[in-house]
Amino acid sequence: MADISQRIERMVAVLDENKTALDAARLMSERFIGSVVVTGSATVKGIFTERDLMKCVIAAGLDPAAVKLKDSMCQRLVTVPPDENVERCLELMKQNQCRHLLVFEGKEFVGIVSLRDLVQLLLDEKERLIQELTRYITS
Repeated sequence: MADISQRIERMVAVLDENKTALDAARLMSERFIGSVVVTGSATVKGIFTERDLMKCVIAAGLDPAAVKLKDSMCQRLVTVPPDENVERCLELMKQNQCRHLLVFEGKEFVGIVSLRDLVQLLLDEKERLIQELTRYITS
């Protein structure tokens, strides 16, 4: 099974924990992404996703312009190393009911991988297998 290294998004959207849910929503909308990494004191503090926006802000009847990310982000970091395999990442996402994993090399944050990225890796792997089998059968 392939590892995730080729699909890690290294140009990650990052916002300070004192920014608002509205700031995050605007950034996610501008970049067509589903999450932002939340930082504070030069370290990763959590992740804020579209799901957090809907569940912790909108559905709760709160004003997105008044809700700080530190009060609405997911602080439980689900992390993997850059050489983790796709199967393990999918297992972690299922166990933790999340769609994004933070990628750390040791203690250094290097990027993020999403469920969409993992699905693309699986599809690419299946396509390669189909091509190999087709070559084998037709040779």
